[in-house]
This record gives sequence, structure tokens and C-alpha cells, in this order.
Amino acid sequence: MGHGLIAWIFIGIVAGWLTGKLMKGSGFGVFMDMVVGLVGALVGGFLSRHLGFGGVGQHGLIGSIVIAVIGAVVLTLIIRLISGNRSANL
Repeated sequence: MGHGLIAWIFIGIVAGWLTGKLMKGSGFGVFMDMVVGLVGALVGGFLSRHLGFGGVGQHGLIGSIVIAVIGAVVLTLIIRLISGNRSANL
């Protein structure tokens, strides 16, 4: 059972906000944190599926948020490595 568009927006907002709180340094801003959360859900779903845990939409709302946060953290680390933002103290 998958999530609808409103659920994905909610997951993206929550995942982006949580990632901004978990990672040291400044966030990307409200809109970009939401985008990072949404893309993080894709990254987390990809990692989850390939590690044998199933896709992001198969775990309910809380499980989807957790997977999205993990994906958003990974994505944030990659963005910081590419952009050279070493001052954030990964």
C-alpha cells in the first residue's frame, strides 16, 4: 500500500526538518529541507529495497519517515562532500 501525494509532502517536510536538526551546521532553508527530505525518501527507499527491507511505502507512515530521514542524512552528507562545505563538521 503506497502513500498519496499529501502523505509524501508530509514525509518530506518531517524528514527534511529532522535531518536539519540531526546534522550539524546550518540547514538548506525551509523549501530546500523539504526537497532534501523528499529526495531522501527516494534514496532511503532505494537503499532499503536493496538491503532487503522493502520499499519506503511498505512500512507505514512512521517507518517511511525513518527511512526518509536516513536517506536525507545520506544525501546531505553527499551534498556537503560535493559542495566542499567542510565547516559543517560532519
